[in-house]
Amino acid sequence: MMTPYLAPVDEAPVCGLCRRARPPFVKAVAYGSYEGALRDLIHLLKYERVHPAAKALGGLLTSAIHRLHLGASILVIPVPLHAKKQRQRGCNQSELILRMALKNLKKMEASADFQLRADLLVRSRETRSQIGLSSHQRRENMRGAFVVRKSEAIRGREILLVDDVFTTGTTVSECCRVLRRAGASKVYVATVARTLKFEAQAASLEPEQVPLRMAAAG
Repeated sequence: MMTPYLAPVDEAPVCGLCRRARPPFVKAVAYGSYEGALRDLIHLLKYERVHPAAKALGGLLTSAIHRLHLGASILVIPVPLHAKKQRQRGCNQSELILRMALKNLKKMEASADFQLRADLLVRSRETRSQIGLSSHQRRENMRGAFVVRKSEAIRGREILLVDDVFTTGTTVSECCRVLRRAGASKVYVATVARTLKFEAQAASLEPEQVPLRMAAAG
């Protein structure tokens, strides 16, 4: 059984540098580590188009979302793919997984009112692979890649952003920044899996990319 991981924003007083280094989301949660059977299952959906895998992954995402203890009315937005890549893959894997998770949450009669809006955040330009890029290059690669449509639908709302894998956090952070600039009051992040590489990279990351502490959820 994989252990879910939480990345909370510390509520204790912090210095100005640490405050600026904080990510633009309140909390990030993932079901487990991006390795072994979980990694294989994500690859089945993402690269081999085995769509039934979305149901199993949706169940895992349900568990992660449940640990956020969200309340009230929440807009749920999947991290978008560029239109060209989505045509190549035949789907946005994050949206498929999310739809399965929302079905589960509805059956569980979750306290939060989850409203799926896959039309509000758009990937406006193609980006190259993040693999092998420095922290600065990753940020530049993602800068301006996402655009909010209908900002009036986002203004003042709490948002749950969903992706399949949290790697360095650059992609979800850029999405969150765009959503916050459009007026979102809070943004939470939920993913099925999370890589653990960032712990080894922490010493070389620039302030904006300082990783959150990861604590096992009991």
